[in-house]
Amino acid sequence: MKAKIWFYLVLIILAGFYFYLPVINLNFVDIPKMLFLCLLVLALTQFRNIDWQDVKNIKIRIIKKIQSLKFLGFTITALLVYILFMQLIVSPKVFRANSYQSLLGNVKEGGDFNTDITPIDVDKIRIVDKELANLLGDKVMGQQASLGSKSHIGEFTIQKINNQLYWVAPLLHSGFFKWLKNKDGTDGYVMVSATNERDIKLVQTINNAPVKVKYQPESFFNYDLQRHIYTHGNIKYGLTDFSFELDDAGKPYWVVTKYDNTIGFKGSDAIGTIVVDAQNGEITNYSLAETPAWVDRVQPSEFVNKQIDDWGELIKGYFNFSNEGKLKTTETPKLVYGQDNNSYWYTGLTSVGADESTVGFMLVNTRTKQATWYKQSGATEFAAQGSAMGKVQEKGYYASSAIPYNISGIPTYVMTLKDRSGLVKMNAMVAINDYTVVGVGNNLNEALVNYKSLYYQVNSKLKNTNTTALQKEVLLVVSRFQADIKNGNTSYFFTAKGKENVFVATSALSNFLPLTQIGDSIKISYDNDSLKIVDVLSFENLSIEK
Repeated sequence: MKAKIWFYLVLIILAGFYFYLPVINLNFVDIPKMLFLCLLVLALTQFRNIDWQDVKNIKIRIIKKIQSLKFLGFTITALLVYILFMQLIVSPKVFRANSYQSLLGNVKEGGDFNTDITPIDVDKIRIVDKELANLLGDKVMGQQASLGSKSHIGEFTIQKINNQLYWVAPLLHSGFFKWLKNKDGTDGYVMVSATNERDIKLVQTINNAPVKVKYQPESFFNYDLQRHIYTHGNIKYGLTDFSFELDDAGKPYWVVTKYDNTIGFKGSDAIGTIVVDAQNGEITNYSLAETPAWVDRVQPSEFVNKQIDDWGELIKGYFNFSNEGKLKTTETPKLVYGQDNNSYWYTGLTSVGADESTVGFMLVNTRTKQATWYKQSGATEFAAQGSAMGKVQEKGYYASSAIPYNISGIPTYVMTLKDRSGLVKMNAMVAINDYTVVGVGNNLNEALVNYKSLYYQVNSKLKNTNTTALQKEVLLVVSRFQADIKNGNTSYFFTAKGKENVFVATSALSNFLPLTQIGDSIKISYDNDSLKIVDVLSFENLSIEK
């Protein structure tokens, strides 16, 4: 009988390992919990042979059965005590407040916003959000009936590929039977430009070789991505943030964060990455510092968000019932890019109890987890979205997620305004430090001109200074001139003799702009010539206007 018990126990544990994939690490609850449940089930099965109809002797039979299961009972009790001890004594914030508060690491105080986030050209601003990327991706799939019948688009992730910003998502199996017919993998992935909604690609070959996403979360048995990683030497680490990313050659990989729990069963913190070739399953383990440069995410957004909240909540200890100095994040962190293509998690910080205002914002390097806190009051993302929608409330548009950018040294939320079908109709820019300063337009250039004009007007009145003095006003001769039409909106690009910059303007600045030709003398103003593409704030054609 004992041999049969151990046989069943081993069988249950092996099945648990294969399907449940528990982390074999004392900092995780997986193993003690799985053993506790397996032993409990096994113990209960030992009572199945008791004659429950024999009321007279049932008590004696139960006592004898319990006595025969002493070792099993002791083990179950010990596991339960261990789990409760770790959960109730070692892990709670009330006992480990300092550990939770310091998990984020040293938080630097930021000075100039420009030190981390460089001014950006308008043509590199993200105008396609995740929602729109899904719509555009579904449109591509709809054009490929054979693909849509056997696969579906996975989750889009934002990433830089050869210095261009894209949303990328793999094609995944639609179910078990579809997987059986396509065990060699799904047919590629979808790329949607984050800066141009007309740039959509279904990539099925690289260098004339077919792309087959064989290892993925929607595969089964040993081709399941997590099981594949787990059974190849990664049983003692927590695995999270399964992101589909491309290297600069377009080759598809899965990037997974390895983590450990540092405070009992909690306090999850990244310790490395695992990069898996999505086609052949080759696995490479990296430390945080050695992770390839093309990988945008090393520190998971979920961990960073939790650690920032703990840092702000416990800034004066656990027993701070007056909420003095407490801070919290305003929204889930967003991925933004800064100097030298470094990527950061961005989130606003607000006092506990505050509604629409922030006390600053935080940038956390996605690779090193270095956190920088910019103590600048301003609007939350939600308040900025509401302000932008209010600007065109008669149209009934709704705002996409507010993404922070450095617009000519001004911390600015940029968003799109969409109709109820999810299509982009307008663009909006809102000053982070004053959400009443809103610029909207049919395209980014028009929104930028309106935004800067209002921003300088407001700041000039507030500071009683002439901020337009910071702008440059020059006389130039046009050397090249070209109109560019996108989504029905026209922008005018031109160069000038003696200038290396490319200038861009819209007809909202001047009715004479569409009439401008090469050789015309013009007078323009702008406030930043450090960018390759410079946004014009005012335009006058001296060859036409008299």
